[in-house]
Amino acid sequence: MAFTAKDVKELREMTGCGMMDCKKALTETDGDKDKAVEFLREKGLATAAKKAGRIAAEGIVKAYVNGNVGVLVEVNAETDFVAKNAEFQEFVSDVAKVVAETNPADVEALKATKCGDSTVGEILTAKIAKIGENMNIRRFARIETTGAVVDYIHAAGKIGVLVEADAENNDATKECLKNVAMQVAALNPKYLSSDDVPQEYKDHEKEILIAQLKNDPKNASKPENIIEKMITGRLAKELKEVCLLEQEYVKAENKESVAKYVQSVGNITLKQFVRFETGEGLEKREDDFAAEVASMVK
Repeated sequence: MAFTAKDVKELREMTGCGMMDCKKALTETDGDKDKAVEFLREKGLATAAKKAGRIAAEGIVKAYVNGNVGVLVEVNAETDFVAKNAEFQEFVSDVAKVVAETNPADVEALKATKCGDSTVGEILTAKIAKIGENMNIRRFARIETTGAVVDYIHAAGKIGVLVEADAENNDATKECLKNVAMQVAALNPKYLSSDDVPQEYKDHEKEILIAQLKNDPKNASKPENIIEKMITGRLAKELKEVCLLEQEYVKAENKESVAKYVQSVGNITLKQFVRFETGEGLEKREDDFAAEVASMVK
């Protein structure tokens, strides 16, 4: 029995499974929707779909560097317990390697990419069904360089960093970039240098500083030119805190900047960095254990 795109759409709405899974189910069952639903249930896919609405804000960040290619991947789960599961961690490592080797355009393209005999998306769905928690490939970053790229993972995958530099890829460079990556993990800069800060960001921060000064009785009566100088100074101090190259290098004893530290190592020019923190910006699941116990005894 032939089937149409409309049939695939309807099966997806019935089960909550992915389009490719629904298409495969209809192909295997000659277009019979009822049999296709059973096919998806037997494969554990429909079960996984039921979990898809649950909050997945825990998880892990994994890095993979091979030669001149570096990758960061964040995959989320519902609980920290699953994030520590060896099978889950192995899956995230495999995903990072797929990203390095195939350079997918986005997460959806990544899910459609082959990993062994299955696609990444099919493996993810199977893991959800087996482990019993919703999981989600949230994001990835891939850097391919003619210079050097180094990774750093902090707190068993809570924070991951990639740093790229235009430099000879030797041990001294790698040690330097590893130290810089640790700086990024610890102080969370937003930009590489003040030259990279958008004008909108500067204007917004300036507006806040003006309001702060005018609301301070000690400064409100000061002349405009004095207030302008104070704002300029405070903005420069703030930019120093959010720009990596201008930050004070945390491992230095003489309070030198990151830029000066890098220069002291050799002919190294930092190009970019990427920092992922697991679950940042996501709604966290809040367990109400009293309600859970109450529901179990009803």
